[in-house]
Amino acid sequence: MKTGYSGLFIPGPTNIPEKVMQAMTLHLEDMRAPDFGGFTLGLLNDLKKVFKTKTGQPMIFPCSGTGGWESALTNTLNPGDKILCSAFGQFSHLWADMCKRLGFEVVRLEVEWGKGVPVDEYQRILSEDKDHTIKAVLACQNETATGVTSDIAGVRKALDAAGHPALLFVDGVSSVGSIDFRMDEWGVDVVVSGSQKGFMLPTGLGIICVSEKAFEAHKSSKYPRCFFSWEDMSNSFKTGFFPYTPATTLLRGLRASLDMIEEEGLENVFARHKHLATGVRKAVDAWGLKLCAQGPEWYSDTVSAIMVPEGHDATKVIARGYERYQTSFGTGLSKVAGKVFRIGHLGWLNEIMVLQAVATAEMAMKDSGIPIELGSGVAATQTHFMQSNYGS
Repeated sequence: MKTGYSGLFIPGPTNIPEKVMQAMTLHLEDMRAPDFGGFTLGLLNDLKKVFKTKTGQPMIFPCSGTGGWESALTNTLNPGDKILCSAFGQFSHLWADMCKRLGFEVVRLEVEWGKGVPVDEYQRILSEDKDHTIKAVLACQNETATGVTSDIAGVRKALDAAGHPALLFVDGVSSVGSIDFRMDEWGVDVVVSGSQKGFMLPTGLGIICVSEKAFEAHKSSKYPRCFFSWEDMSNSFKTGFFPYTPATTLLRGLRASLDMIEEEGLENVFARHKHLATGVRKAVDAWGLKLCAQGPEWYSDTVSAIMVPEGHDATKVIARGYERYQTSFGTGLSKVAGKVFRIGHLGWLNEIMVLQAVATAEMAMKDSGIPIELGSGVAATQTHFMQSNYGS
């Protein structure tokens, strides 16, 4: 019989704080009650702070981030429109695949897994598109499969340098609320996030934010849509209500989550994630292993994809961690299946929890025959935590 808490170190769903769980432990309520609209409007206003926007319009759909992707595409574009995107991991690949399946013309750049959005190549292609046939540019800020973070500010600079009017869509599912994101400053037109990562909630809310420019494009979009209709959602949001039954329990949890983010301070949240991620990276160095991310400029502060040595199987490490030590690590996906295991270090997390992940990873790797020295990664992480000025 298993006892104690199981360790959850996948890059989402993440650990749920007690305050958030308590906020969701309530009797179901009337989503048409006179005071519910005011509650929703408060959520939308505080979401603007997380997205760092004054003019953007947040929307909350009862779905995952994938639904947010679809809403961005179908509410702003027309069938056959050209989209520029890049695939450098499973989730950037899936978004590009969605574009193709929805009938758009896709200019897809294949990038080596371990790197991110090819900003220079984006700028070259946009500069050559004199007739502005490209209507949207897609960028995944944090590729969860490979632990790679891309330069969204750089993508905006590429668009501006090319003098190109294309819309900028950003996948912020595993970055918003954990890694710095600046909607207004970076000129992002639609950002997509999900409840199960930086917002520290169960899966079930697709949380997006839409710029004024994207709403203008929406007026001329003829793409079929119903569930993800922005006009239905934005019209209802004027009074704080939804066009269909909302996930009220999750919304109460979101209220508690936003309060926690506000209490800690958004910049402090970012600093904490960087501090904890650095602790994991110190352990990887001590083990003599490498990250999938090919250089510090790509390192993610929300997830580390750790390469196992040639001849070893990362799935054995993951299975051993789960079956023997009650701890879940993220599996390798697609091209990196069996080659990496992932430690998610985002959301409601502290130093002691990270040390648990590092120590368990060491035991699981040692049990799986990977030649590491027990305690080496733990000591490196401890040293970083003790010598850092964070929290002092």
